[in-house]
Amino acid sequence: MAEPLSADALVKALRDEGVTVVEHPGWRTHNRAGHGPWGPVHGVVIHHTVTRGTDASVRICFDGYAELPGPLCHGVIDKDGRVHLVGHGRANHAGTGDPDVLRAVISENYGNTPPRPNQNTTDGNACFYGFECVNLGDGKDPWPNAQLDAIERTSAAICRAHSWTAKSVIGHKEWTNTKVDPRGFGMPDMRARIARRLGAKPSGGSSTSDNDPQPKPTVSLAQVIAAARKDPTAAQGHTTHKTAVALVERALSAEGLLSSKWADGSFGTTTITAYQTWQKRCGYTGRDADGIPGRNSLTALGKRHGFTVTD
Repeated sequence: MAEPLSADALVKALRDEGVTVVEHPGWRTHNRAGHGPWGPVHGVVIHHTVTRGTDASVRICFDGYAELPGPLCHGVIDKDGRVHLVGHGRANHAGTGDPDVLRAVISENYGNTPPRPNQNTTDGNACFYGFECVNLGDGKDPWPNAQLDAIERTSAAICRAHSWTAKSVIGHKEWTNTKVDPRGFGMPDMRARIARRLGAKPSGGSSTSDNDPQPKPTVSLAQVIAAARKDPTAAQGHTTHKTAVALVERALSAEGLLSSKWADGSFGTTTITAYQTWQKRCGYTGRDADGIPGRNSLTALGKRHGFTVTD
């Protein structure tokens, strides 16, 4: 029996495994509480979205539909390998499935695949984490290596946190005979990848031992301030200090504040707006939330996304 991970513990587990996490606003309290139990948890179910595009897929999985309210999963894994967290708690993703499959997952005692599902009488939303992967599910839409790697890392992170083996990870089609997802890669192969990863130490930044620290990238406060003051009034796409700004923009993108297409190393007006929102998250208001980075807000962003701040 395993208690569900807290929101903070889930984020830490994912980042420790090297997953790029994007926290959708409101995800920590977004769930289907009052519509059934959440926990104990026993495994992870992998899905495909039958949608195209990251932003639209994340929005659908957060909001859901009239007949099926969101969240429709706990996280959305996009084709670039980022995991967008959209819910914490009970989510409408697994539906009902086969109790024999659940027993096999709990025991982690089956061959290459769990028993074939033939009845749908057990509430999977109560006991499985769910991750939707952006893919049309037509057998033709490709699965980029970055996306498959993120599925592997995400699954391994949760298994590691709960001391589960890779056999606690199943596809939706392995849970119920009414679904075909994920289509386009084999779950036995994915479980083999997860098992290999679980045989090694986590590969995220915080897994490094104290005796063998990996240096973090640095961001110059003076450089990003200069860029934030100059880039918005320069020619479109102008970059004053591209390397430093790109690190900040990737962190803002991981926070769900900046679309990845604008993480281009130019501290333009869109990045200014995103950084204003980050400053407000840090408690700043009025002129203190003007989109020009300050030491405290930039240091807080760096702590969450693996860079240190210099003068």
